[in-house]
Amino acid sequence: MYSTLSRIIFPITLTLIISFSFITISAADDSLEKTLSPYFFVENGEEGPDRLPLKSTRVKVTVDAVIAKVTVAQTYANEGTRPINARYVFPASTRAAVHGMRMKVGEQVVTAKIKERQKAEKTYETAKKEGKSASLLTEERPNVFTMQVANVMPGETIEIQLDYTELLVPEEGIYEFVYPTVVGPRYSTIPKDGASNQHKWVKNPYIKAATTDLKKESPPKFDMDIELNAGLPIEDMVCPSHKTEISWEDKSSAKVGLKASETNGGNRDYILRYRLTGKKIHSGLMLSKGDRENFFLLMLQPPEEVSPKIIPPREYIFVVDVSGSMNGFPLNTAKVLLQELISGLIPQDRFNVILFAGGAKVLAPQSLPADAAHLDQAVKLIDQQQGGGGTELSNGLATALSLPRTEGVSRSVVVVTDGYIALEQEAFALVEQNLSTTNFFAFGIGSSVNRYLIEGLAKIGQGEPFVVTDPKEAASVARRFRKYIEAPVLTDIKIHYDGWDTYDTEPTHVPDLFARRPIIVSGKWRDTPSGKVRITGKTGQGAFSQIIDLKIKRKGKESALPYLWARTRLGRLSDFNPNGQSKETTAEITSLGLTYHLLTPFTAFVAVDETIRNPNGAAEDVKQPLPLPKGVSNLAVGSGHSVPEPDLWLMVTLLCLGFLAFRLRPKRKKLSLKKEPPPIKNLK
Repeated sequence: MYSTLSRIIFPITLTLIISFSFITISAADDSLEKTLSPYFFVENGEEGPDRLPLKSTRVKVTVDAVIAKVTVAQTYANEGTRPINARYVFPASTRAAVHGMRMKVGEQVVTAKIKERQKAEKTYETAKKEGKSASLLTEERPNVFTMQVANVMPGETIEIQLDYTELLVPEEGIYEFVYPTVVGPRYSTIPKDGASNQHKWVKNPYIKAATTDLKKESPPKFDMDIELNAGLPIEDMVCPSHKTEISWEDKSSAKVGLKASETNGGNRDYILRYRLTGKKIHSGLMLSKGDRENFFLLMLQPPEEVSPKIIPPREYIFVVDVSGSMNGFPLNTAKVLLQELISGLIPQDRFNVILFAGGAKVLAPQSLPADAAHLDQAVKLIDQQQGGGGTELSNGLATALSLPRTEGVSRSVVVVTDGYIALEQEAFALVEQNLSTTNFFAFGIGSSVNRYLIEGLAKIGQGEPFVVTDPKEAASVARRFRKYIEAPVLTDIKIHYDGWDTYDTEPTHVPDLFARRPIIVSGKWRDTPSGKVRITGKTGQGAFSQIIDLKIKRKGKESALPYLWARTRLGRLSDFNPNGQSKETTAEITSLGLTYHLLTPFTAFVAVDETIRNPNGAAEDVKQPLPLPKGVSNLAVGSGHSVPEPDLWLMVTLLCLGFLAFRLRPKRKKLSLKKEPPPIKNLK
């Protein structure tokens, strides 16, 4: 009987597997062609255009108290035999106010002009066709930019410099400067045909992880130099992401550079953390008086945390990314984090777990008591995951929001993901439409997460963002999360300006403060600063009030205040606006960019050298391939994002049939099938 069954199963299974393989490959290729999906770079080895024109990125940072001024220099060179037009997609901080750009061709330096985006693009395309050297900087997301450089001739080098400013805000007394170095591949189902310009950057080449056989695929050189002037004595400093050398000028000043052994620093976020002596933080008032407008920046010290006597019961819904980009290191980090988060629940809490990739699967139809048995069940489920398929975050969020509620229990949705999706606004809108008694907390997992998504989910969801770059950080981050949930530092916050004429203040509404960080308000003022500023709110001990006398202000370099104010307003109008932009909002964003010389979704920097270097204008367009972020597997690109998950389960089924046929061979006298844990889709 076994022999007969084997003869039947073997050919059927083999035929199905071969047919399925062709269908899968065809579907993957077809999907990649029809959607804006990232793809792998392939070096053909032929003589011709230089396919990797970006040669180096050098970053110089000056930190004065709480303001970081950053200059980024990108060097492009053409080592090929034909002229090229280079395109490079790169990240930046979500708080970066980009206010300047220069292009250097030989000894000639051209300062870029800020224009409406469409006009800047037209200027660039005209210069490109005329054979002139030109560069164009555009914003695709608040943390993703595109640099285009036209007519780079064989043997020629062009350097682009851009300037930005950002505010460093301490949390729990720790200051952190983050410089993202690489844009991770974004999962996308956006059709290629008819796609808007804001999404086209997603279709970008990536270099496979662990590639060693192509010498041209050595990464561009990355260098980072920081000059830190803290203004107060520094207690300790650490760079957990890179190998660095620290040279102390005095107790409050230091220079930080990369070690010579740090040869591949451009595949993960650069992170520098430092703490002032006694956990002090900068607070007070900064003023900037201009010819047309005056600006202020107010940083208010938060009250001390108060541990509540009674911790109310809460419901936690963990929405966990198990897609292909999470395979390996990111998912392993997420497992450690989730085990820490779940094990920290108390018996009166309730919880649930939702796993999402191409679809969404739930641990239980309604949240479970956080007892030992259910916690163990959840930990085992999470530990079984390997990572595969697309990243349909909206499915996971929709599933979480549709779960039945428990009367009298406050709900928190905790999203755990690397954030590699192209439709962030879709997720923001879903959160905004369902806000009632739900707070959203977002955990970014990995070495180079999409901070725009992580910060946006938390901001719109009235929660807090967290980033975990290493499993060793999981326990401390989980403790911070639990502390924030148990006892917000300050609620019902209001700012009062007594005797001071202020206007255009940001933010318009100060949200509840979960973490112990300063309250920051910026705006404009008229006449002479006088009077006082009062902050009021509620803590765990009752009413809170703090007064700042306008006679006391911090002296220092305050020329960056207009940029910082405008960037804050842009954040409200554009970055995290889940409802999109109306004509009025678009006009206001454009005006802000042109008035304050800032890069926005509707303004761009363009530089043109009037010398004609390429008379016939013929040049090949080249997209600079990006490295995968450290720890991200090849499953994040190509078919790992393109093949629907049901195909994966069909493949597994066919392989199981083949295995069964193998076990039913006549030579085997016993049938012994090892029982495996159920797949995600069978969870109830």
